[in-house]
Amino acid sequence: MSVLFLVLPLALVLVGVAVWAYVWSARAGQFDDLDTPAHRMLHDDSTDHGDR
Repeated sequence: MSVLFLVLPLALVLVGVAVWAYVWSARAGQFDDLDTPAHRMLHDDSTDHGDR
């Protein structure tokens, strides 16, 4: 029972940090454009293949 007095506040702090990190990243614009980086590799026109 006494372990709950340690684990419960620790879990609440961890959840609070995770929520704060999500809100901070959403306000900073980290989730604005999720499609362009995935499509960028399809349009890569580099012909430099190194020493093949």
